[in-house]
Amino acid sequence: MLVQAFLVYQGFMAKQDSIQLMIKGSVAKQIIGYAISIFIGYLFQQLYNTVDALIVGNFLGQNALAAVTSVGSLVFLIVGFFNGFATGASVIVANAIGAQDENRTKKAVYTTATFGILLGLIMTGIGYLLTDQMLMWMGLPKEVFGLSSIYLKIYFLGGFSLVLYNMLVGIIRAGGDAKHPLYYLIVSSILNVILDVVFIAVFKMGVAGAAWATIVSEFASMFLCVLQLAREESILHISWMHLSLDFENLKQICIYGLPTGLQGCVIDFANVMIQSYINSFGAAAIAGIGAYSKVEGFIFLPEISFSMALTTFVSQNEGAGQKERSRKGILFGLAASLLMIECLGILIYLFAPTFIAFFNQNPEVIAIGVDRAKICAFFYVLLGFSHVVSSILRGLGRPVMPMVVMLVCWCAVRVVVLMTIGQSVHSLYLTHWLYPITWGLSSIVYLLDNNLLLVDLIFWIDLLRILCWLIDL
Repeated sequence: MLVQAFLVYQGFMAKQDSIQLMIKGSVAKQIIGYAISIFIGYLFQQLYNTVDALIVGNFLGQNALAAVTSVGSLVFLIVGFFNGFATGASVIVANAIGAQDENRTKKAVYTTATFGILLGLIMTGIGYLLTDQMLMWMGLPKEVFGLSSIYLKIYFLGGFSLVLYNMLVGIIRAGGDAKHPLYYLIVSSILNVILDVVFIAVFKMGVAGAAWATIVSEFASMFLCVLQLAREESILHISWMHLSLDFENLKQICIYGLPTGLQGCVIDFANVMIQSYINSFGAAAIAGIGAYSKVEGFIFLPEISFSMALTTFVSQNEGAGQKERSRKGILFGLAASLLMIECLGILIYLFAPTFIAFFNQNPEVIAIGVDRAKICAFFYVLLGFSHVVSSILRGLGRPVMPMVVMLVCWCAVRVVVLMTIGQSVHSLYLTHWLYPITWGLSSIVYLLDNNLLLVDLIFWIDLLRILCWLIDL
């Protein structure tokens, strides 16, 4: 009923052309408008992820909160790998749209949808079958292991919908439409909140209830994307009875998507290693850092939104051969993203105890979460810089460099530190400092790359001008 009412309200049954070219008009307005839609969508997505933790932490206790939050890095490892292909597909489709090549665009769209179905099935099978083995590798405490296993197995049953949803959203956003994915996430988020309360607070289903609520909401958002693309009259229309794979486009999606997927995968692998180290400190440490991670997720949303907007903007304009316009977009997106994320970092630094306490009232849990926040908050600008530059490079058709930089700086360095210093220094502060240090390393590498605009003095002068303009606003 909720989905049906939403469709009627939006007038979604009326066919329409949703292609929105970003190759002309105000650069700032287009990037901001696109980024705001993505931001609001991810805000709702982050909200329903956070609701899981809030309800679980307050209704089911510390161990249940630790069980749900401790598997986050493992979920991101697997989902992040498959979602890398969604990013690659979005770049290919956006580039074809920018070049206004109808035949190439149709082939890319159908290949993305078909490949998404295959990847979704693969992720569901792998995730479900290997759940217990992966949790054993993470070294979860006995009081948390069983609850984590229940939650994760049910979660992976919905892995198909999550992967396919991201592939289809990649198609929709490549056409410059960030509004419909936003609407779908709003519906999904509201549905998840309602089901969380019903399954956990009313039906007493425990952590399984949180997992089932997530699955149902993810299927709802996937269904809405399927329906939109089926009813499109634009070049993005998909006839679901006639899916096909174009191997040239599939190859291009893999060329762009595999490095992105591997980048996310190796970063999350390092985070799994760090989580395993954190697990050795017990349930309070797991819950405290898990609660901080939920708060941190909100802080990264503006940067993620501008990064995704920039990838589409740059890809479309590069496809249209408008390199100067692409440069203007890069300058504005980078300046706005860095300014916002650092302001939000200051906010976290000032109000960390209040934010962490929302999830659990245990003083030890709060203290651990606040320690992490106090160390990382002022360095968010380094994280934002690395993420935005990575997105720009993907839009420029250079996905390999971000993969290599993140592989070395965010994975290899973190793992090596844990395997060496971590063996003799058993301290949570080691894991706290690993993040800002490695964010700084990746930023330095990008700054020293002679092939990037970042070594151009004029580029930095222009960037400072835009920053001053934004601060004046």
